[in-house]
Amino acid sequence: MCGRYVITNPVSKTEKIIKSAIQVKDNENYNAYPYQKLPVIKKYKNGNTLENLNWGLTPGWVKNKDFKALINARLETIDEKVSFKKLIKDFRCVAVADGFYEWKRKEKEKIPYYFIREDKKPIFIAGIYENEQFCLITEQATQNIKEIYYRQPVILNQIDVNKYLNLELSGSIFLKECKKPNLIYHEVSKDVNKPINNTISLIQNVLN
Repeated sequence: MCGRYVITNPVSKTEKIIKSAIQVKDNENYNAYPYQKLPVIKKYKNGNTLENLNWGLTPGWVKNKDFKALINARLETIDEKVSFKKLIKDFRCVAVADGFYEWKRKEKEKIPYYFIREDKKPIFIAGIYENEQFCLITEQATQNIKEIYYRQPVILNQIDVNKYLNLELSGSIFLKECKKPNLIYHEVSKDVNKPINNTISLIQNVLN
């Protein structure tokens, strides 16, 4: 799963692929966590916008007030799940990030790692949305990422963002077939475990 990530200066990172930013400003969030309002790219007839949605999606059919909002959707089954199959067809979005965190279980503890693109470019994560909520799409981890965790977010190259947002194309097929960037990672401080911690020190390599 993907349950925590980093996003800094989202407006500047997306200025070449959006037409406008709606109530989104350049700021720094080194510990973006579920149920926060976070910037995503949405497509409209007159162009792409960058706007804040709540990370965590409660499907419209849910009646149980105790239902835990969904933060991830599996690419492998997204066309089958009642919660997601309409959204991947008609309601796609892309989250913007610098990198993301994942944890490796080691005996009785979990060690956090920070992942970025090998070329250091911004990360664009495929997502789906409903009303003011979104969730991120995940897939089976590549071979080097599996050393840490068996899932990873579906990451797009910038050139493919508009292709994914094009509703005339099958979203799931495109995500399965498009070329994905290489990722690198390093171990970081366990301070990231607490959402109240939010400084640049969270992404620093603890082994350096």
